[in-house]
Amino acid sequence: MWRRTYLLLLLIRVYFALSPSYLHPDENFQGPEVFAGRIFSYPSKLPWEFTVENPIRSVFPLWATYELPMSLLQWFYNEIGSGSPPPQLVYYALRGGMFLLSFVLEDWAIYELEPSPRHRRAKVVLVASSYVTWTYQTHTFSNSLETLLVAWGLVLIRRIVENKRRSSIFSHAVLAFIAVVGVFNRITFPAFLLVPGLQLLPYFKRKPSSLAAFVTFGLLFSTIAIITDTTFYQPTTTFLKALRNPIITPLNNLRYNSNTQNLAQHGLHPHHQHLTANLLQLLGPAYIAMLLSLFSWPLVPNWMRNMRALSALSATALLSLFPHQEPRFLLPCVPLLLSCIKIKRPILLTTWILFNAAMGFLMGVYHQGGVVPTQLALPNLILAPATVFWWKTYSPPLWLLGKNDPQITTHDLMGLPGAEMIAQLEQSVPGCESPSSIFLVAPTSAEFLDSYAFDRARDTSLQLHPLWSYRNHLNLDDLDFGEDGILPTLKRVVGRRGLGVWAVQRSCK
Repeated sequence: MWRRTYLLLLLIRVYFALSPSYLHPDENFQGPEVFAGRIFSYPSKLPWEFTVENPIRSVFPLWATYELPMSLLQWFYNEIGSGSPPPQLVYYALRGGMFLLSFVLEDWAIYELEPSPRHRRAKVVLVASSYVTWTYQTHTFSNSLETLLVAWGLVLIRRIVENKRRSSIFSHAVLAFIAVVGVFNRITFPAFLLVPGLQLLPYFKRKPSSLAAFVTFGLLFSTIAIITDTTFYQPTTTFLKALRNPIITPLNNLRYNSNTQNLAQHGLHPHHQHLTANLLQLLGPAYIAMLLSLFSWPLVPNWMRNMRALSALSATALLSLFPHQEPRFLLPCVPLLLSCIKIKRPILLTTWILFNAAMGFLMGVYHQGGVVPTQLALPNLILAPATVFWWKTYSPPLWLLGKNDPQITTHDLMGLPGAEMIAQLEQSVPGCESPSSIFLVAPTSAEFLDSYAFDRARDTSLQLHPLWSYRNHLNLDDLDFGEDGILPTLKRVVGRRGLGVWAVQRSCK
């Protein structure tokens, strides 16, 4: 029974791993976009985190996750004389790699962290049944990598503490490597291992040589990480100059995020956001069951009496001190908390299945689901040189255009008001005597565009001619229940879902 259920959930995970939903711009711009231009000469644009005077993102954790598989693909295509691989192959290869990391490392870690052999299979299956495992963990997020590092950090701490006979240098080296990669990947990483790490203090007191080994390897890997970042941001620097003037990205990141004015640019949230909204969004009915258990006997519920729960809850409390709070910041909490509970009651099990099925399709298929397919299709839809305006979508990853059409110019208008968007198009579209090479990509749910449709336009200076559309696209930022009402909004956003490509031409009468 457990084996068949797990295999079914594995197939579901593969399906969502290969579904081109787009959960957050960071999954592209803080990973694949950074290396696509360097390795394949694809068009790319480094995000601000990599271009400011004091860079706040490290490339050290990205090397094995993105640069290595990209370089291997480029080497293979060079060997067979085919130039560079198509961007869709690179995209799905990276997604496949994230799936394998989740399937092997996350499930293995949960299996080891559960002390009871009788409950291990049930806990692994429960974690595998979460939509977070299907979607976020198969996307190229630094948070997804952080989840794996936290889980294996807990595994290594447990192995070291429980091994009372001898100390393993290898275990200390691996734990030091995980700690360094975790910190350089995200500065939130120490929050998850702070409380579990306290178990090592009496162990290191008894065995100072183990502490020395851990510190030595930690310094070694930290030095490698700092030199890697320094040479990336200063390609002409020498090894000695890198040691004298190092770029320490975690320190820069900490300084940046310690300034509330900086965080305000990304959105400020109440300090209870993680506890009252974000965990609920990630865990759904499981989180409600956890909260209800706090009001029953015993006073401290059984699910809280282990280090996994303490790690998740202490990290949530620490991260709640910062006013910028997004659900993905708590991704490492999901497998840790789910591995602490049991879902046996039929009503809870049914609610859990329905919740994850709904959230899985919403986040794994429809959420900004047309951006990637549209960007991949553009080189075959339009003739270069051309200018493409994107409106009311997440920022399109430039590297997905590939090498074929470097003359496609992209303008990201994001959530610009409709009138200002039209003004931008007005300035770019040539007169009636010249052919237009201006295109617009926007949600088909945007009623503002209806008056400019070529078959409806009356007194407009521009006409939109539909070229292509992708149906599996929902723009949740377009929800306006307060102004339009619930049913009209759902009818527009869901009923008219999709992402369209229009040719923009001057209306000549």
